[in-house]
Order: sequence, then C-alpha cells, then structure tokens
Amino acid sequence: MAVLCPSCRQLVGADDETCFNCGKRRPGRHGVGAFFTGAIDADTFVALVLWVCGALYLCTLAVDPNGVRFDGPFSFLAPTGQAVALFGASGAQPVFGLHRWWTPLSASWLHGSVLHIVFNMLWVRDLAPAVAEIYGASRMVIVYVVAGAVGFLASSTAFLVLGGIPYVGGSQLTLGASASVFGLLGALLVYSRRGGGSLMQQQVRSWLLGGLLFGFVMPGIDNWAHIAGFAGGYACAQLLDPMRPERPVHGTWAVIGLLASFGAVLLSVVTLLPYFR
Repeated sequence: MAVLCPSCRQLVGADDETCFNCGKRRPGRHGVGAFFTGAIDADTFVALVLWVCGALYLCTLAVDPNGVRFDGPFSFLAPTGQAVALFGASGAQPVFGLHRWWTPLSASWLHGSVLHIVFNMLWVRDLAPAVAEIYGASRMVIVYVVAGAVGFLASSTAFLVLGGIPYVGGSQLTLGASASVFGLLGALLVYSRRGGGSLMQQQVRSWLLGGLLFGFVMPGIDNWAHIAGFAGGYACAQLLDPMRPERPVHGTWAVIGLLASFGAVLLSVVTLLPYFR
C-alpha cells in the first residue's frame, strides 16, 4: 500500500523504513495512524509534548491569575501551588499526604515558569529525536514516561524520609519534564557504552554533569527527580536493549504510557476541582 510521506508529500510504501526522496524514517507510520500501526513518530511525539505542556502551562496560569508571580527571571509567570496541584503536580504532599498516587505520571507535563518550560522543551526537542533514531520512537516514549514517573516517585519518597534537606531532601511539590529529559540522557549513555563510541559517551557525560552541577548551584531544583529520572531511563534503556530492533509491542506500551499520563492529568483535575478555590 502506498501513502504520502508527511515530510515531502511523495508516494512511499506504508512499510518502508525510510522515504527514498527525503530520508524520513518510517514515513508510512506518522501522526494518528502511528497509534494504530504500533509505532509513534518522533516528530509527532515532540510536537505532542510541546503542545500539551504549553497548553497545560497556560491552564495553570488561567485558573488562578491573581496568584501568578512575576518576581525574578526564574519565577516569572509562575503559577500558584494550588494551580499546579490541580493539574497533577507530584511530591510528598500530593503522593503521601493526599494519596494522589498517580501524580508521578502527570507531573512531567507541568511547568512552574516561562524559563522552566522553555529550557525543558528545548531539551526535549534536541534529545527525543536522537534517542528515537537509536532505539526507535516507541522505545523513546517508553523511556520518557518511565523516567519521569521514577524521578518524581523518588523525589516524593526522599522528602518523606529526609524531610526536605536543601538540595538532597526531595520535594514536597514538584513538576517539570526535566526528570524525563535526564532519562533520555540515560538512554543515550547506555547506547554510547554499548556501541556509540567514546566521543558520544563524552558528550552525554558532559551534558549530564552540567545538568547535575546546575541543580546543586541553583536553589529550587529537584535533584532527586533528575538523578532518579536518569537512573530510571538508564535502567529502562538497558532492558529495551538498543542493539535489538524495535518490536510492535513497544508501540503498544508507548501508547499505554501516554494514555496513562494524560489520564493522570484528567484524574487530578476531576478529583481536585470540586475543592479548588
């Protein structure tokens, strides 16, 4: 069966690995059709992350406009704690205090300021296609979702155990895509150690070190989410094995992960909206 390549609009086979005209990977598995064929296109996923995170960020500003902060570059246009909690922010208070156990899945889609969302989206735009090129887009999505959930669950637990010690005590309320971003770095490190070469390994390690140093220099950074997100992405990538080809079941699990994440956001709103002031 022939379909139109979504990039160059030339006819290609639905099962072709690349477009003969523009080189796009899996041109017959794109957009909505990707969900039915068991594969998710990396470009579609990046666009999905940008649009969903952007829309949810605007929603958190809109539901409590009088509380929006403007004090300083790192908190410019920062939504209130109540607003981000409404849409599924994670942390010790939501997870253990309010028993909102699903929030480690929803927190990756929320952000706390303009700079927060801009920096994270730039990282997603750069890293997600690179991971998808190596592992396949579906496995990239699995790593992204798992790393975010592991990172925020670890941060919530650390706060419960350590009581919020500065820099290493976890978070009472936490959110952002950076836990998933660190998971993508973990996946790249796995591949670089398996066959990606020393230059790639050095580059990934420099990104990782820079991100961790930034977290221990700047206040308010959830280092537990970053470190545990990296560990979750690394372990997940080891299990998925970049040296083996992607399988249809990976597409199924990727879709399940996305649906669970969006379901967590919806569940957060539905359960907290009646009490929102």
